[in-house]
Amino acid sequence: MIARLIVIAGPSGAGKGTLIARLLQELTGIVLSVSATTRPRRLGEVDGREYFFLSRTQFKDWVERGLFLEWATYSGHRYGTPKQAVSDHLNAGLDVILEIEIEGARQVLEQCPAALMIFIMPPSLAELERRLRGRKTESEESIQKRLGRAAEEMAAVAAGEWPGRRQFDYVIVNDSVKRASQELVRVIEQTREGYEQADSR
Repeated sequence: MIARLIVIAGPSGAGKGTLIARLLQELTGIVLSVSATTRPRRLGEVDGREYFFLSRTQFKDWVERGLFLEWATYSGHRYGTPKQAVSDHLNAGLDVILEIEIEGARQVLEQCPAALMIFIMPPSLAELERRLRGRKTESEESIQKRLGRAAEEMAAVAAGEWPGRRQFDYVIVNDSVKRASQELVRVIEQTREGYEQADSR
């Protein structure tokens, strides 16, 4: 099987993490890349599991040393994908999932044009706000910033105006975790079948 980079993007609160967790239970030969961030660690999070938690100074050093495949600032904090771990997984024949925001997705597509691009869309901004408030981990200012950015991203993707050489390959509306996770699994399986057929010709 040809290993592939799979970018799963979408607004904070869209449910990317929940859908990916279900995907990882359903399929083998696929791993989730662990991102680095400068945001504070939330209750129950473990360094190196949910994220690599870096100080702003450490993050800047990683950027200057070219250690990120992509990085972006989101809601006042920096997020980035360590490049070496992604390469190691792909070279081992494993599909690699990147759970990132839309700005990072743009950067990945520039460097990896063959990446499979999937956007997770919340059913509405009102539902997204409900989910963000339900976390009880965000300040009011942070919630408003996330909602404002989400509105821009959702509108651009829905209108097919996401800048770049091509648009997202798939847009999955997360109106039901069960339905959306099944659709995500189906997309990955179909992509793998297409690659296997092309490789056997």
